Amino acid sequence: MPADSSPKVYLDYTQAELDAAYDQKVWAPNREEIVAWYGEESAKVRARLAHRRSVPYGPNEDETLDIFPAKPKVGSESTFGAPIHVHIHGGRWTLFSKDEESFIAPTFVSADAACVVIDFSNIPKVRIPEMVSQVKRAVAWIHANAASFSGDPDRIHLSGHSSGSHLAGVALLTDWPKEFGLPADVVKSALLLSGMYDMRPVILSARSSYVKLSGAEIIELSAILQPEKLNAPVTLVYGEKETPEFRRQPKAFAEVLAAAGKPVRLVEIPGVNHFEVLRQLGEPESEVGRLALGLMSLS
Repeated sequence: MPADSSPKVYLDYTQAELDAAYDQKVWAPNREEIVAWYGEESAKVRARLAHRRSVPYGPNEDETLDIFPAKPKVGSESTFGAPIHVHIHGGRWTLFSKDEESFIAPTFVSADAACVVIDFSNIPKVRIPEMVSQVKRAVAWIHANAASFSGDPDRIHLSGHSSGSHLAGVALLTDWPKEFGLPADVVKSALLLSGMYDMRPVILSARSSYVKLSGAEIIELSAILQPEKLNAPVTLVYGEKETPEFRRQPKAFAEVLAAAGKPVRLVEIPGVNHFEVLRQLGEPESEVGRLALGLMSLS
């Protein structure tokens, strides 16, 4: 076959190749089945586990979170001081809510930790910069209110999946003392699953049809361009069967963080695609589950 003569728009990608590299439908044919499972399993978890539902953390009606407290220890009515795992859902910044990702909670509750799954507004209701602001407000609220669910404000750990990992990565750049009066290391670790950390290629792809950013915002929302601001150890996870860009981006981010002297770990999960990676976060014995608990010193 003759070589493709189409112009390159980013690295070695043609426009069609770059678009496909950000299109999960091309690489995860079982997407609909797994996403349906997310919702079904999450509903079962909420029916089974004690939790506080849709607790407001900010002024916007979408700024709510679900709290799954740690189970009381045997012979005690209290779980005071339980570590807290905070999760940010994915959905390409336009889809889903916390309700699709409650299924991760048993991994943490069964390990004597609390799990908080946060919600926020999606595009087109707000733009990505406001989504980041909402995530930061959620973290600040959790720190201030940890005692209300017997959590330890000094042991907050963060995870995100897909666009949620992007939001988490940007939130990690926060000057917490300046913006919220919190410790610089309020987030003790971050587990970023199948995410994007550089918005420059994203904005060149077909996703630009709904992701609208200025030049300055592209830089501000690219964690890979500001490694010096990170104050938490980062574990970057991706599936072997991810799209080309969802494999390349975590590798590139890991290289930048390592070069900046930041603690970082890069993990490829064999045999799984973008959506199957997240499912493992709800399985304590899976590689992803063990990574999450290990970051919290619970494994």
